[in-house]
Amino acid sequence: MVSTPVTSRPKAAADEPARPVTGHARRLDRKGRTRLSFAARFRRDRVMLLLVMPGFLYFVVFHWLPIPGNVIAFEDYQPYLGFVDSVWVGLANFAVAFSDPAFWYALRNTLVIMVMQLVLFFPVPIALALLLNSIMSPKLKKFVQSVIYLPHFLGWVIIVSLFTQILGPTGLIPNFLDSLGMGRISPMTDPATFPLLVTVQTIWKDAGWGTIMFLAALASIDDSLYEAAAIDGAGPWRRTWAVTIPGIMPIVILLLILNLGTALSVGFEQIILQRNNVGAQAGEVLDTYVYFHGIVDGQWGTSAAVGLVKGIVGLFLVLGANKVAHMFGQDGVYSREH
Repeated sequence: MVSTPVTSRPKAAADEPARPVTGHARRLDRKGRTRLSFAARFRRDRVMLLLVMPGFLYFVVFHWLPIPGNVIAFEDYQPYLGFVDSVWVGLANFAVAFSDPAFWYALRNTLVIMVMQLVLFFPVPIALALLLNSIMSPKLKKFVQSVIYLPHFLGWVIIVSLFTQILGPTGLIPNFLDSLGMGRISPMTDPATFPLLVTVQTIWKDAGWGTIMFLAALASIDDSLYEAAAIDGAGPWRRTWAVTIPGIMPIVILLLILNLGTALSVGFEQIILQRNNVGAQAGEVLDTYVYFHGIVDGQWGTSAAVGLVKGIVGLFLVLGANKVAHMFGQDGVYSREH
């Protein structure tokens, strides 16, 4: 028998060493690491980009495109003349606003309500999320979530009407106290209690809705951390402080910084519905000041100046809070490169 020579078989493709990817799909960054090109990343993430496109267009159309319109803060703007032909007045509009006592009333009221909402409102969704997360029954948890989410979908007209029926001059509680001989109170028309009233209304309406982000952060915490803490002898409170709070702290810091960006916008519709109950001196805020002086009185330049100042203050609050977050080792809105 003639034996046939044994020939070596070619190696499988899987056994061959990986060849470096060439072309424009991958590039090297400054540190020598391989990264995908913009076109490759766009093809990879095209579905996610389509999902975020509506939100992106919303911010472009309603937040970025109107930015050049802030030029009217430096003009004696007249709508029939437009941006180009209106008279340039420089900082005169800012001087007019800062010399107006109504502006300082509005600024004071805005700051008082802002501080109250940051101190009283912001911690409430966190506490609610921690309580909801501790409920073991899924059905009971969903029921409680549905109940506390519901007020978010009610309009401010309905909410203010409900509070008027309860706390108004002829409301349920004043009538009840008067029937007991304790005198008639009227929190809805008392300038001293107006900031607290606005804050309570905001808590009642949006505290439940604000728990969504914190519940998502709680769900992302690894259960093995709780198990390890329990093995080490940590009780429920100790596990909360050692595992839960650090686990949600990044999202807490992030939301706090983002809230500071809009802290001077304390609720236009809510305030304007109750402004006349306490008077302009106690119920005016920056948003209503801009409305009445700009839209109603036609002082476009002065109102634009106030709005521009509010936006600049919000920007510095975000940047400053983000810097403080970096000092304490948190990422904040954007992380630092070490």
